[in-house]
Amino acid sequence: MALLPAEQADLFLPLFEGIGDARQWEGFLAALVVRTQARRAVMIVTPAMAAPGEAPLILQHAAARAAHDPSLTIEALAALGLQQLGALRAGRVYALDELLDHDDSARREQQRGKLAAQGIGFARAMRVAGDGAGEALVLLLREREDFAASAAALLSSAAPYLRAALRAGAVLAMERHARTMAEAALARLGIGQIALDAAARVIDADPLAEHHVEFVALPGARRRLLLPPAAAERLERACAAFAAAGDGPAPDPVLITSEGRAPLLLRPAPRLPAGQFPGNQPAAIASLRLPLREDERLGAMVLRELYQLSPREAALAQKLSRGEMIVEAGRDLRLTAETARNYSKRIYARTGTRGAPDLVRMILSGLAPLA
Repeated sequence: MALLPAEQADLFLPLFEGIGDARQWEGFLAALVVRTQARRAVMIVTPAMAAPGEAPLILQHAAARAAHDPSLTIEALAALGLQQLGALRAGRVYALDELLDHDDSARREQQRGKLAAQGIGFARAMRVAGDGAGEALVLLLREREDFAASAAALLSSAAPYLRAALRAGAVLAMERHARTMAEAALARLGIGQIALDAAARVIDADPLAEHHVEFVALPGARRRLLLPPAAAERLERACAAFAAAGDGPAPDPVLITSEGRAPLLLRPAPRLPAGQFPGNQPAAIASLRLPLREDERLGAMVLRELYQLSPREAALAQKLSRGEMIVEAGRDLRLTAETARNYSKRIYARTGTRGAPDLVRMILSGLAPLA
């Protein structure tokens, strides 16, 4: 089935315009139903990193005449007893008859009856493997009339686009996971970050920065930080200087302060290969830090397990890390002054620290703040 350029766009663009979202597949299936005149199209997507027993994503689109047909489920497909669909040769288009049991005529007739009950008289099936990025199974279904050869040809021609979409979706999913992990860890430490270009325009900001920093909109969907004139000028000069430094020695960080706002520490952004970051390279990363600490109970739990402290010792260590004095911290824990001092000595011994300042340094640079 030869496609005009506009028809190609209609069929294949949804695979990439909605990448990382169910719309990626839904738009493709809708166009596929129209092009092949199928009654229904079903797509089963199994992610590469699916956990054992995790159900695949199943998406469906029905033509208007099939709007009230029952949806297929994984269980319903399994009940049909067809050939193992996950074992189909990747990229090859199969007709329905090829999926039936031809070694047992009685079973084959039983399969046909189950298919008819689902409104399925004819089908085309194709499995696509994403080369380590998961796989997808596409089913085109009709009730009373078989598909034309052009429908199978069209489905076959879609295979490389589906493979590319699976790979791109897997890469995007990994990037999202990495970003989510990094943002969550930084947020627990009260750290927010903003990426700026050479003209001090905002490229990106994490959720904590979005919540605690003010922005002003610019034409073209860009933004700037809302700062007093002197601070804004200092920010612009620093971003321009960072960009001009290129691959030479990294300039020193610059502190941006203004009354009533959290101070920002500006440092040069890591240089990214041009092929991995089309468009404006970030020139600077602006970081802010809020005075946040972990929940005392959770912080004490980490210290207890890391250093084999008793519950009271861990609770005392956690309080000392917050700047409390030994006697006052012990009083909060219903310890006498003498007991609190004895506990502190055992804490220093077990953590390998040489007093309260060293203990605070060790705790704040360890895992407890991430609890």
